Amino acid sequence: MKALILVGGFGTRLRPLTLSVPKPLVEFANKPMILHQIEALKAIGVTEVVLAINYQPELMLNFLKEFEKKLEIKITCSQETEPLGTAGPLALARDKLIDGSDEPFFVLNSDVINEYPLKEMIEFHKSHGGEASIMVTKVDEPSKYGVVVMEETTGKVEKFVEKPKIFVGNKINAGIYLLNPSVLDRIELRPTSIEKEIFPKIAGEQKLYAMVLPGFWMDIGQPKDYITGLRLYLDSLRKKSSAKLASGSHIVGNVLVDETAVIGDGCLIGPDVAIGPDCVIESGVRLSRCTVMRGVRIKKHACISSSIIGWHSTIGRWARVENMTILGEDVHVGDEVYSNGGVVLPHKEIKSSILKPEIVM
Repeated sequence: MKALILVGGFGTRLRPLTLSVPKPLVEFANKPMILHQIEALKAIGVTEVVLAINYQPELMLNFLKEFEKKLEIKITCSQETEPLGTAGPLALARDKLIDGSDEPFFVLNSDVINEYPLKEMIEFHKSHGGEASIMVTKVDEPSKYGVVVMEETTGKVEKFVEKPKIFVGNKINAGIYLLNPSVLDRIELRPTSIEKEIFPKIAGEQKLYAMVLPGFWMDIGQPKDYITGLRLYLDSLRKKSSAKLASGSHIVGNVLVDETAVIGDGCLIGPDVAIGPDCVIESGVRLSRCTVMRGVRIKKHACISSSIIGWHSTIGRWARVENMTILGEDVHVGDEVYSNGGVVLPHKEIKSSILKPEIVM
């Protein structure tokens, strides 16, 4: 079985992190975003993953070579020379996806994080006999999204309503599809939207079915949602395999700590924190709702909340970093400096406080 992951663009919403690595390689819960998906695909028997990508394929492939060996799964790239939307890449990768077996293939958006119930999706797809299955998730504010209107009992999709003004339903496209190869005959090699052009046609022929996603869902393509996604992911991890989470008197709530990280005395860490490899957290540090990436050093009595600290950065003593501060790679925050929502580009030294959210070039 095969799968295509829509990697796409430049990850501008996650800058400054994506100035250092392509977005799918940015760690989420101590693992590159895309690896969460590749592992889930491998677990249900997918043998080849095609990455639809429009920049830096060498970087991606070099990085994924080690995982190809480790996971024993074939990973290839299909590179666009111009952005092809969400359907065009399928036409471009047609030869990689079709192997004559007539088996359906998965398509995933690289930004979505959830519990990936892919085995259940295969069973659902086989049971309804339609041409395509999409995963949908319930949201509180459907007016911000495209809503999928469907029959509750069978899952048959009736129509799509873009950002509805009146309530038509609360289920939105969750960015995970299982498609028969015949869907590829519907897609031309040009910039095309699968959500707005292809799926409505299949729904019109009553061959599109939607499965409601159990558990959590988040598009983690921007910092605020990344932090929320981490909370939901760690919550799910607590239910599924809580042994992976840290414990001890200095831990509050759900915390993920890499085994190579060093944590000093008198710290208070959590809830909803991920600490990456080779990090050093000195004594008396307070961390909550944040991600600390590989090789970061946080000095004594610093306090970090609702922020992302990029690779190999340092936070000075008694510094306070909060309110969606995002530090790029190798940023150095001085002692006693305060950052209120600063977005700091890589290789910067911050000597004075950032009092209101701003970008520091």
